[in-house]
Amino acid sequence: MTQIQERQNYVHFHGAPSKGKILMVASSPSISKQTGWPIGFWIAELTHPLRVFQEAGYEVELVSTEGGKLEMDSYSNPTDPSGYSAHDVISLGYMQKPEFNAMLENTKKLTAVNPADFDAIFLIGGQGPMYTFRGNEELEKLFVAFYEAGKPSAAVCHSTTLLLEAKKSNGELLVAGKTWTGFADSEEEFADQAVGMKIQPYRIENEARKIKGTTFKVAAPFASYAIKDGNLITGQQQNSGAAAAEMVVEILNK
Repeated sequence: MTQIQERQNYVHFHGAPSKGKILMVASSPSISKQTGWPIGFWIAELTHPLRVFQEAGYEVELVSTEGGKLEMDSYSNPTDPSGYSAHDVISLGYMQKPEFNAMLENTKKLTAVNPADFDAIFLIGGQGPMYTFRGNEELEKLFVAFYEAGKPSAAVCHSTTLLLEAKKSNGELLVAGKTWTGFADSEEEFADQAVGMKIQPYRIENEARKIKGTTFKVAAPFASYAIKDGNLITGQQQNSGAAAAEMVVEILNK
């Protein structure tokens, strides 16, 4: 007997009113002290969630740690000669849009926005956050404001470095009692071997496992893997951005 299966998902149609607004935060350009490379954000961790948010009917505002023009990590660029991200047609599509490129050209600094104007926050990873997110008190304050307001608060890949130190207003680590994920040691090892050097100054998984009273989990290397624990949402790496964004939307649509 043939079994019938049906599936329906909402897709926001042209001209429909916005359902709300989501704040996305990226690293401003920096230089890796480890490799000497120019570093910034990983484009798939912006574009893949952006597609999910836009199709679900949410507007997005992009801000950065210092404001101004953003630069993507070269290996994340689908047109990069390395071919590392040549499969990323979603990013390639967005790169053809003038309004997307304008978004990257002149971002506000993260302190210039009011959390009350947004329904959720989403931190974009890349190589930059390892230097610009960890210990960033301004970003910690912003992220905790969303979290303590009960709004979806998401971080993916290397942006989860913020959670190693971010504390709630009561002084307790935000991840205390939480289950979460981030870039895995196995993925760092793969990347180091691919380029023939140690890329990052430390490893998120290694640091997270030193924290008592929290549960850090990883899936198979480069699998799409996201975890929702209350209103904290985390994704393992660049292939997990859409999954994390879908969890954000699920909370907002309840």
